[in-house]
Amino acid sequence: MDLQDQLKNLFPDHQAAPEEEIIAEVKELWIQDEPMICKFEKRKGKPTTIIEGYTGDQEDFKILAKEIKTKLSVGGSYKDESIIIQGDYRDKIMAILKKKGFKVKRVGG
Repeated sequence: MDLQDQLKNLFPDHQAAPEEEIIAEVKELWIQDEPMICKFEKRKGKPTTIIEGYTGDQEDFKILAKEIKTKLSVGGSYKDESIIIQGDYRDKIMAILKKKGFKVKRVGG
């Protein structure tokens, strides 16, 4: 007895929904002409990478911050229209942003 049969026994009046592919809608980020700035700083003695200069919607920038943090498996935050990533990940972040179509400028070292 598989799961479908068990569900039919528990809920005999239930009509199963047609099996259709549910496509998650991916929001397109606005790509700007000016380069974003990717810089390295030490805050309280710890290395941080800061990304600033995005002129699009704040929600898009927050989505981008979450995606970068997820891909790099690091902590960080979105504050004062800049993304703050824990650690020195300038090269990896620049590669991710270039792959998405952004222009990136490296600042500081």
